[in-house]
Amino acid sequence: MKQTSFLIVFILCLITPQLLEAQCAMCRAVLESEGSVKTAEGINNGIVYLMAIPYILVGGLFYFVYRKMRS
Repeated sequence: MKQTSFLIVFILCLITPQLLEAQCAMCRAVLESEGSVKTAEGINNGIVYLMAIPYILVGGLFYFVYRKMRS
């Protein structure tokens, strides 16, 4: 039961990347000097997607290992 609730929370965090904000210091400095909101949103979304893919892959790997160990 505990593992199922953890998995649900993990998946919900991955499904809602627009709620997460991330920027490196250099990107933030460039975007603040430009003043373009559309560009800043695009950079934020790109960073979040690049960050999410490795977590999805590792999570999938652990899920398959977990299923293999259980059976």
